[in-house]
Amino acid sequence: MLRESKFKVFSGVVAFSALFLFGFGTQKISPRLQEKINNAVQTTFEVEDFTLEQIKVDASLNEKTPVEMGGENLFNIRKEGKSLGYVYLGEAPSMKKVFDYVVLFNPDLSIKKSKILIYREDYGRQVGSQRWLKQFIGKKSGKSLTYGEDIDAISGATISAKSMTLAVNNVLQSMQVLQENNFF
Repeated sequence: MLRESKFKVFSGVVAFSALFLFGFGTQKISPRLQEKINNAVQTTFEVEDFTLEQIKVDASLNEKTPVEMGGENLFNIRKEGKSLGYVYLGEAPSMKKVFDYVVLFNPDLSIKKSKILIYREDYGRQVGSQRWLKQFIGKKSGKSLTYGEDIDAISGATISAKSMTLAVNNVLQSMQVLQENNFF
């Protein structure tokens, strides 16, 4: 009995430690997700060799943005010392799960492309169609987007489409905050 209790306590400490270290630590991008990001950059910017440099946003400025800009989600795309643009990696809710997306920006902070990288639902996959996502191309930082007005609705993917519109809207607003604070 005593041995079983020690094991339960030990298991609890290990579980708590793992939660503390991994649940609250910095998010690491999975190899699968990194591959999809690289592919999106290669096809959008038509480059083979490039580097993604993580952009660090200090906590006080990050507090002013609608979306997290201080983690592993904002990158400068560089080739031969020159900036080609920026990548924002985000996660948005769908009906029951979340999906991963990227917004690729031109150097002037207008959207070059948006893409759903990993969609985890059985329904609503239409949100990943480039035909629908192309509506975001050219939108500039600080621009406000409204689902059903600025961005067309999708039948059968309403929750995910609203979520993606809100997510891109928040990213644009966040980029505007960074721009106003002479971050770029």
